Amino acid sequence: MKKTIATLVLGLLATGIALGQNYSDMLYRDWAGLRAFAGVNKTLTEAPEVVFMGNSITEGWFNYHPEFFKKNNFACRGIGGQTSSEMLVRFRQDVIDLHPGTVAILAGTNDIAMNNGYIALENTVQNIVSMCELAKFNGIKVLLCSVTPAAYFNWRPQVEPAKIIPELNRLLKAYADATEGVEWVDYFTAMVDPQSKAMRADYSSEGSHPHGEGYKVMERIIVPAINRINGTNKEYFIY
Repeated sequence: MKKTIATLVLGLLATGIALGQNYSDMLYRDWAGLRAFAGVNKTLTEAPEVVFMGNSITEGWFNYHPEFFKKNNFACRGIGGQTSSEMLVRFRQDVIDLHPGTVAILAGTNDIAMNNGYIALENTVQNIVSMCELAKFNGIKVLLCSVTPAAYFNWRPQVEPAKIIPELNRLLKAYADATEGVEWVDYFTAMVDPQSKAMRADYSSEGSHPHGEGYKVMERIIVPAINRINGTNKEYFIY
């Protein structure tokens, strides 16, 4: 009997420790990435001309070519691995509260990759449309960017993005074309390999994330879009 009671007590203690550890993990887990830019946002002394909201493709852009952002007063707010749901949660903090003139939204790749589990395309579109609507309500112009090409995700090999990305882009473009204050930015057409449907090998080393040459292409596409939506003719700093 004593042995049974001791075993029960030890089991309860172990359960309590495990629950305590889980609670501690939850306290420190930053699901939406709200801590990522909280500090740097407070240091801004002027409103950015454009905020680039996105995932690893946007984050990598700053890593490859920080001058494009720094010299043009552009703010990079990309977090690797993020889905549209996480971006929507942090959109007020990382975009609206910075009071930019324009936001460039590039989202959807990680929804397709099921980084947070399955999400239907219509729900991904709804999240992205919500970001656009929040921006417009706050007087921010929107550059809605196509998802860049990929035929394979090395972290989710069972997914076939080449079959899904074009449809997501079709839905997003239809929304942009029908919505005042939203400009469609098509990276996909210029970056896709027609045969493999991956990102062209001269723009990416693994078929889904751009490297330096890929970001040069994106800059040549986004700069005219910024000028169009703002009614300007700035050269900006590009290759």
